[in-house]
Formats: sequence, C-alpha cells, structure tokens
Amino acid sequence: MTVITNIEDLRVLAQRRVPRMFYDYADSGSWTEGTYRANERYFAKIKLRQRVAVDIDQRSTASRMIGVDVAMPVAIAPTGLTGMQHADGEILAAKAAQAFGIPFTLSTMSICSIEDIAAHTTRPFWFQLYVMRDREFIERLIDRAKAARCGALVLTLDLQILGQRHKDLKNGLTAPPKPTLANLINLATKPRWCLGMLGTKRRQFGNIVGHVKGVSDMGSLGEWTAGQFDPSLDWDDVEWVKRRWGGKLILKGIQDLEDARLAVNSGADALIVSNHGGRQLDGAQSSIEALPSIVAEVGSKIEVHMDGGVRSGQDVLKAVALGAKGTYIGRAMLYGLGAMGEAGVTKALQIIHRELDLTMAFCGRTRIEQVDRSILLPGTLPG
Repeated sequence: MTVITNIEDLRVLAQRRVPRMFYDYADSGSWTEGTYRANERYFAKIKLRQRVAVDIDQRSTASRMIGVDVAMPVAIAPTGLTGMQHADGEILAAKAAQAFGIPFTLSTMSICSIEDIAAHTTRPFWFQLYVMRDREFIERLIDRAKAARCGALVLTLDLQILGQRHKDLKNGLTAPPKPTLANLINLATKPRWCLGMLGTKRRQFGNIVGHVKGVSDMGSLGEWTAGQFDPSLDWDDVEWVKRRWGGKLILKGIQDLEDARLAVNSGADALIVSNHGGRQLDGAQSSIEALPSIVAEVGSKIEVHMDGGVRSGQDVLKAVALGAKGTYIGRAMLYGLGAMGEAGVTKALQIIHRELDLTMAFCGRTRIEQVDRSILLPGTLPG
C-alpha cells in the first residue's frame, strides 16, 4: 500500500503487521460487539450542512482541553498493551502526540512505564488510573505520576470488572500470553514485529512489574491482576483519588445523566462520555448518541469530552458540534502505530486533522469555537 488516505488504510496495514492476538485485542468489543460497531455507525447517521460563498481563507482547528492549548480538540486515549502493537509503542505515540501538539494519555496497563514516557518527552502527558484493591500500590502510582509532572489524571470508572471479549479468550490473550501452536504460527508471519520486540527490553506491564511486592515477571503478574480490579469502587474512592492527586482530574466512563451529575459534584475538571470503546457493557448506547443529553444536563458546570468510534476528522467535528470540548482517539492511533510505528501515529493525526479542517471549511466555519449544532442537519441528530 503506497498511498494512505484514511484511517481504514492504516487499519488494514496494521492487521497485516501485528500478531493476531494483539491486533484482535485492540480491534474488538465485548460479547456481540454491538456497542463497538454502534460507536462508529451512529456517527455516520449524523449529516452535515454544506455552506458556500463563505470566506474560509483563514482557518484554525486550535482549541483548549482543560486549559491546555491543543492543535485540535483531540487527545490520544489511554489504551492497554499499546507496546504490544509495536515495540516501545507508548513512547512512540507520546512523541508523535507531542510533536503534533495534542495530549497523550498513558494507560495504567501500558507496556512502557510512566518513567519511560517522562524520559522521552518534554511536555506534560496525562496518566490514566485504574483503582485496584491494593491501595498502597495506587498511592505509589499516583505519586509516580506526580513525580513525572503529568498534567492530568484520567480516572476510569467503568472497569470495576472486565467485560467478556470473545476474541481474547479464543486467542489465549492472558498475562503471560499462551504460546499455543496457532499463536506461534501467526508470530512466524510477522517478522517485522518480532524483530522490533527483540530489540526492546519493554515487554511487560511497566507500571506494575517491579512496583508491586511479589510481582517480578509476567507470570506472577497474571495472578496479581486476576483479582485486583476493584468492584467496590464508588464515589468515596473518587474523592480519595482527587485528594491524593491534587491536580486536574478527568473522569472517564460516564454514560448516564445521574452519573454525570455525580461527576460534577465530585469536583472533577472534566468527564469523558465513554462506553470503553464497546469493550464493557455490550448493548449500551453509542457515545455520540449519549453525548448531547449529558452536555445539556451538565455542560455548563463541567467540561464534557467524549470517546468511542472517532475514526475521522468529520467525527471530531460532529462531536464538537454536539457540545464536546474534546475527543479521544484510541483505535485510530493503534492502527497507525501497528502499521508504521511513530510515523503511523503521525499519519493518523495528519489524516484526522486534514479531514477536520476541510469539513469545517465546507460547513462554512473558520474557527473550531464557531462550530455548533447549526452545522448539522436537524433531522439526523441524536435524541
């Protein structure tokens, strides 16, 4: 493939180059994958109003997310196992995001550690936190994020228990991965990926291994993580995290109006309308469908962001038109990373930015802050 014009091109290339178990981990949802597919499908239902004979000569997609200047209202979403899509994946994605001028969010379940990202970047990145039963470990993790001068903590609320993802079970994706014959045969067809992994020391969960008593390798990690996601997480824990962190706090996983009101009451700086990319509750609303009512309910009291199904600059523009102050890309970034490493992440960002800029122009707008519901065809809007 010599000419890459959209995110789908990157996805096809990533599927060729990334081992099946890790590609499927990124490109899948829970159960029937209905919500995963709906995240993309609902964006397509929303139609745009084309305007003409408008001065669109001087355009800018620049915006702000929680007070941070961004080249476009997009951040890199936290994604687990990013370093298994490509060697040193989190480092490469963080460097691409920094060069482009958007935030990068590191997952708790990353391969590269907080310290790795801090050592390879010069601007504050964001850190996503899962609350584990081991509160001492969480305290140390928050302190490490502080020491790395992270600009925001993204607290994920919708993974108290794991949704069942059929592809992961069939592929034997565990910690450590099962060396089945099928997996070994598939690895043999991915020489580029294998050479990359042989050339790095980062092949395990860098934020966990060596930072938890008794967890020194992938084998002991599996036993530890099996019982660590905390189903008792509640709003008192959110308050505890907020106090311990003391900086900007973003709450991820809000889909319900009551939860949105509770997020406001928590004192968080922003919330992310998200269904975890369709990887948790299958049958939940698409994120873009849930967005407008949450914006109407709490948008004047807290900054509202969204993720789920964003595969183009048009998707970004539609989300902004419906009230989102920022959007997040996870799979679009992973496709680029798996396809071409850092250059692929940069390519994904360039594609989304160009689509955003051109679509904004066709809709007769020159500044992202001018974008509102009036650019959308009324009969196609959610709700």
